This record gives sequence, structure tokens and C-alpha cells, in this order.
Amino acid sequence: MVDGSTLQSAEALVRKNASSQPNESPEYRKARAALLVEEIELRRQIERVAALRRVLPPGGEVKGDYRFLGEAGGVAGADPVGLAELFGDNDTLVVYNWMYGPRRARPCPMCTAFLSSLDGNADHIRQRVALAIVGLSPIERQIAFKVERGWRNLPLYADVNGRFSQDYHAVMDDGTDGAATNVFTRRDGTIRHFWGEEMGFATADPGQDPRGAPDLMVLWNILDLTPDGRGTDWYPKLSY
Repeated sequence: MVDGSTLQSAEALVRKNASSQPNESPEYRKARAALLVEEIELRRQIERVAALRRVLPPGGEVKGDYRFLGEAGGVAGADPVGLAELFGDNDTLVVYNWMYGPRRARPCPMCTAFLSSLDGNADHIRQRVALAIVGLSPIERQIAFKVERGWRNLPLYADVNGRFSQDYHAVMDDGTDGAATNVFTRRDGTIRHFWGEEMGFATADPGQDPRGAPDLMVLWNILDLTPDGRGTDWYPKLSY
């Protein structure tokens, strides 16, 4: 990250901006320039937060008896594997717990919308880090939904004993499965937790649904660009 002291002010950058839109009014350009200042500051804040995240001290060592059954688990005799096996040849692992536990007739629509966008980027992501999508439902049930949705690139795993999901905040107080994003590292044979999403209901601002920063869902980021935004009474569905 560039040292903040070497950056030009957002206002100075905006003065260099030669963009304009067809038939815009002077009032529009003035308001758009003010917004561009805020957009530049937001970009810089995102970079500052990412830099702080990268220099976190070593997280807690992973010591739990975590067992996962992958998509080859339908083969007779296949055995569950530990968290270490999910890394493959990588030293960083990103795990997303999705809300498709055995109590649910169908998966969470929000998780489904997120995973649909993630599926299109999974091959790119795995050029840099390992990726695992973990659910509490049996692996056969998860695979069936993957086929239904046409997902091709998401590596699914069942949390066989549920301990991983419990320890890493993917199970709510009432026992219902929740969504969770966690990142792990492996250095010199030791696996540690690096970062986990901690923004939820307790940290939500009034009138907003819980969300992280940055928001990982492409859906919401696109809608944030529109006049009506995300709205307050619309959520994704499994079918329309």
C-alpha cells in the first residue's frame, strides 16, 4: 500500500478528472464531482483496512478434531479428511460455511446468491489460495443442489461432526446453521486462524441488515449503484 502521506488529495484528483456524461447539467457535474471525492476516499479506506488485515498478529492455532467429507465421499470407503487436507498445495485457505443444514428443506437464498457469483470466480481465486464451501448437510444432499444450480467450480464439503462449524461461528445459539467466512494459514506445518467475519447483528447500523465491509456479495454491490439501492423489502429467491 502507498504511504498515505504521498497521496494527492481526493479533491486534487477530481480536478484532474475530465469525465463527463452526455447532456449532463452543471448541477449534475457538481454533485458528481463531490461524490467522486467520497468514492476515492472509500477506495483508500478499503485499502487501509486490507493493509491492517494483512498485518494481524498470528491467530489461534487450529487444534480441534475437524472432519470433512468432500465430493468424492459418495464413493464407498471414502474417509473424511482433516482441515489440513483442504489446503492442497496452498498455504492459505478460505472457508465459507453456507446455510444448508439438515434442518433446512432448501438452502438459504442469500447464501445461494453469493455462491452463484463465487462459482464464476472460484477458478481465479484458486490460483492464489485454497477454497472450501462447508455445509452441515450430508455431502450427497449438497451435491444434488450444486447440480441443480449448475455450479461447476465450488468444492463442497460436509462438516461430518459439526465441530468446525460450531467453533468457527457457523452455528447460532439456537443450533441453527449460519453463514461464516474464515481464513486460515499454514506456516511450517502449523495451521492458524487468520481472519473471520465478525460483523453481524450486534454491529449492524440502525435500519440495515447485517453486512460485512467490504460486502462480498456482487448482488448488493451492483444494486448500490442504482437509484433505489438495495431496497428494504426485497431479497433474493431460489427461483422467480
